[in-house]
Amino acid sequence: MIDSPDKDEHGGAPVARVLVAVCTYNELDSLPELVAGIRAALPSADVLVVDDGSPDGTGEWAADKAGRDPWFTVNQRGRKLGLGSAIVAAMRHASDAGYDFLVNLDGDMSHDPVEIPKLVDVAQREQADVVIGSRYVPGGAIEGWPMSRLVISGLLNRVARIALGLQARDCSGAYRCYRVDTLDKVDLNRIRASGYAMLEEILWLLTHRDAKIVEIPIRFVNRVQGSSKLSLGEAVKSIAMLARIACSPRR
Repeated sequence: MIDSPDKDEHGGAPVARVLVAVCTYNELDSLPELVAGIRAALPSADVLVVDDGSPDGTGEWAADKAGRDPWFTVNQRGRKLGLGSAIVAAMRHASDAGYDFLVNLDGDMSHDPVEIPKLVDVAQREQADVVIGSRYVPGGAIEGWPMSRLVISGLLNRVARIALGLQARDCSGAYRCYRVDTLDKVDLNRIRASGYAMLEEILWLLTHRDAKIVEIPIRFVNRVQGSSKLSLGEAVKSIAMLARIACSPRR
């Protein structure tokens, strides 16, 4: 970690440095609005886009914005390497750049950026290492999903809780706030999952380091443009990966 957070303008408690990460693949239709929403919700936050070579020009839009706004950074990876590895790249960036908190949310407007300050506030007030924006705790909701998607998500979460011994109700939700110095305790190079199973794997790794994990309710709205990246095939791959993780030694 680099220098401690700066004092606020009135000389009070240090202001936390927050990085908001958005991992993208073909999100050009929604990303400009999402970035504006992030800055409106938490103007002090920086934004990182990790783009996997989107053919629709998402990466080019992000590169242009990065050239104009110092609070905006883009990591153009050139090809589709998977959501899990994109989040790991964001975690490495947050650690290397000395941020205090990393917030991750989807790039398709399914996650309302207005919740970002609440996630960070709960992490600070409750000294939590991970705060999950949860669809499956009281007050949480999912809007617009077909029954097939609800079944897949429910199955993944049930497998994660049983196989990995996780206590969270929403183990597969990507809307999270991580305490960066807690992430530093994990060897990110040893994360095996490059896809959606990474979301469960990082919780498993942090749980074995006695991390405090808190859930707060959010409303998840099904994407309007494009199609979901979580197919039945991806779900099967995730379950197979969770089984391998469960059988591996603690890291």
